[in-house]
Amino acid sequence: MEQETETAVVILNWNGKSFLERFLPRLIECTQTPGVRIIVADNHSSDDSVEFMQRNYPQIGLIRNPENGGFAKGYNQALRQIKARFFVLLNSDIEVTPGWVEPVIEKMKADPQVAAAQPKIRSFHQKERFEYAGAAGGFLDAWGYPFCRGRLFEQLEEDHGQYDQECEVFWATGAALFVRADLFLEHGGLDEDFFAHMEEIDFCWRMKNLGYKIMFYPQSTVYHIGGGTLPKNNWKKTYLNFRNNMALLYKNLPGKDLKKVMRRRKAMDWMAALLFLVKGDKEDFMAVFKAQRDFKKWKPSLQEKRKRLPQRGHLTGMYRQSIVFDHYLRHIQRFSQLDPEKFEA
Repeated sequence: MEQETETAVVILNWNGKSFLERFLPRLIECTQTPGVRIIVADNHSSDDSVEFMQRNYPQIGLIRNPENGGFAKGYNQALRQIKARFFVLLNSDIEVTPGWVEPVIEKMKADPQVAAAQPKIRSFHQKERFEYAGAAGGFLDAWGYPFCRGRLFEQLEEDHGQYDQECEVFWATGAALFVRADLFLEHGGLDEDFFAHMEEIDFCWRMKNLGYKIMFYPQSTVYHIGGGTLPKNNWKKTYLNFRNNMALLYKNLPGKDLKKVMRRRKAMDWMAALLFLVKGDKEDFMAVFKAQRDFKKWKPSLQEKRKRLPQRGHLTGMYRQSIVFDHYLRHIQRFSQLDPEKFEA
């Protein structure tokens, strides 16, 4: 795919013909800016997604990956074939709004220290509420639990404009991830060993270690269905979240924090597994067991990756408390109730 463009909006599709039928017309309608190109990267679908695209949207760029290597590998394979200044990784189950691209790209042009950014993510089915995967920007607590402005665990806030201030965050969601193409390609893109889930947090953490910023820009809003490939109640999602969260920490934590955090997280994960068992959820219990087992096998490879990573820097957006304790024991329901002094500035 030799044609060069300033901004490439790339949808990674796997058996998602229904989402393409539903959301691609709106995306085309709302993405008319010169220099912005839409591309669908098909991750070796077994439905007729490719035929659908060729038949109905011959004007849209189409990349056919030779296998389904997951979210991370699929995007890496596709983006290496695209010449652009900015990439926008966009989930197929997202409804965009008019002018959704321009404000984020203009902000990133104005500040070369911004490596990646995200728009506001609201729920497609409850449009007044934030959506789980990203909301108004992502953060990480002291023990490695991700959360968002507008979303603490399963608690989703209504959007009343309370987070309509652009700000630096710890991570930007992979559901609608704006990223500088040169940085993405130069630093290896997404870690393909993650397969899916938390690979965008890993990428953002690596960028922060290099001294770049990750930003949230509320001037753009999109609506996300969520769970399009793996529903929340699927044990594979539980497995990937637990395994990848441990890998994320082991790979990226500063050496002074590594042993303490990993010991605590292992204990907390086993507590979560026991809670699954008490609730009669044997599949999720086994998912945590498999995640711990496979993480242990993965550790030698992660040790090698740690050695190659840049010096771990100042981690703006890290919450130096336990969001688990705050949410479940102190009954904090909203991001705005957290003490701002507890975040790394």
